[in-house]
Amino acid sequence: MDLSSGQEALSLSCFGTLDIWPAANVSIMVAIKLSHNLHTPMYFFLCGLSFSETCTTMVIIPRMLADLLSETKTISFPECATQMFFFFGLGANNCFILAAMSYDRYTAIHNPLHYPILMTRKICFQQMMASFMVGILISLCIVSIIFSLSFCGSKTIQHFFCDITPVVSLACDYTVLHKMALLAFTAFVLVGSFILIMISYVFIVSTVIKMPSAKGRYKAFSTCSSHLTVVSIHYGFASFVYLRPKNNDSFRQDMLMAVTYTVLTPLLNPIVYSLRNKEMQIALKKVLGNANRFITQSVNKRVMNF
Repeated sequence: MDLSSGQEALSLSCFGTLDIWPAANVSIMVAIKLSHNLHTPMYFFLCGLSFSETCTTMVIIPRMLADLLSETKTISFPECATQMFFFFGLGANNCFILAAMSYDRYTAIHNPLHYPILMTRKICFQQMMASFMVGILISLCIVSIIFSLSFCGSKTIQHFFCDITPVVSLACDYTVLHKMALLAFTAFVLVGSFILIMISYVFIVSTVIKMPSAKGRYKAFSTCSSHLTVVSIHYGFASFVYLRPKNNDSFRQDMLMAVTYTVLTPLLNPIVYSLRNKEMQIALKKVLGNANRFITQSVNKRVMNF
């Protein structure tokens, strides 16, 4: 079964950012890996988030580029199911990593003396793996429901990748029961993880307001500001696409928003963390400086050899 995929004008609008976001996320991961002072739970989760978001975008971008270079712009049935599986699995993983990061901030602020015991490397790794496994299971359920449907009539996907709404709109036996099941799974990921984040921040706020020092309160809130900014961006766009009521204009609106959360959001997240974090700024300057020296030396050697 071949499905027509992609809107050329919309895909072209994303092309200008493709050379920027991989470098941004890779720089974050390399800076955390090479800087020993960043080997803490907070940066461990940030590294995991950057890696997961890079993979999420890689699920979309190569196919979109292939559509740009192809006249047919077709995607096979198995390829569509695979793309959707990895996209939603990694997307759900991002949500639960953000929830783990909020718990990490709560533990650091509420129990600073016991923080090294409560957030060991093993516990952080277990939380990361739990986020990944939950994401994969939820995605498997979503894809199983969608691709068990019968597709008839038009085979043109009104989108630049295999998203839920454009694909199920092609099904001839899509019922209210299917719709409620898909809504339940997406709500579990978005609303469930968001509730966990809000619970953590309720306890964080209650702890911070009891601090006698204004400087201590400012420092505590500043450690959470970057995370809150990323959470607002991530959940704002995702909720608009997957939780709002649909109408006749939904496809076009969803495509416009999809450009944001598949291309721009993975670029904004490392920028937010690097701009609002001095430790990250110092680490990134070292990494970029070393990379610049390496490139300069390589170019000079090539010129001399020539």
